[in-house]
Amino acid sequence: MLHPCFQADSKLLADCETIRQRRSGPGGQHRNKVETAIRLTHKPTGLSAQASERRSQADNLKQALFRLRLELAVNHRTEIDLPLFIEQLEKSELWKKRCKNGKISVNSAHFDFPAMLADALDCLAISQWDHKKTAGVLQLSGSQLIKFLKKEPRALSLLNQQRQQAGLTRLS
Repeated sequence: MLHPCFQADSKLLADCETIRQRRSGPGGQHRNKVETAIRLTHKPTGLSAQASERRSQADNLKQALFRLRLELAVNHRTEIDLPLFIEQLEKSELWKKRCKNGKISVNSAHFDFPAMLADALDCLAISQWDHKKTAGVLQLSGSQLIKFLKKEPRALSLLNQQRQQAGLTRLS
């Protein structure tokens, strides 16, 4: 099953309730007359994200979609077995493009980041939150995986919560 982070914008939006709102903030009088703020709620999961910092509704929609992808990456796990996950990962152009020589290269503000984060967290969940096993599957070093997760602090916090519940040590 494909994680929602990998869906095209149109498909993801089709699965969302979109609320347009007026908000205060930059933009002056124009800001108070038009509904530029966007709140997206992903119906299948109930997760939501919003954006209101731009003057343009289109810009806020783009930002809200990115934030929703991050929210889904951190808080929604896709059930998949490890051999199938490894097979899909080997075919993944995204991972081939972003991982070279055991290092991962992606900015946390880049469009690819939420999908890669979802993959990493799904793999961690499949591996019972064993970061070394997951790093091996992703063809990274353990420290590279942790460095990647630190780019989204909620992801590292989730890993540590799950490790603590399993009686494993926290990672920093």
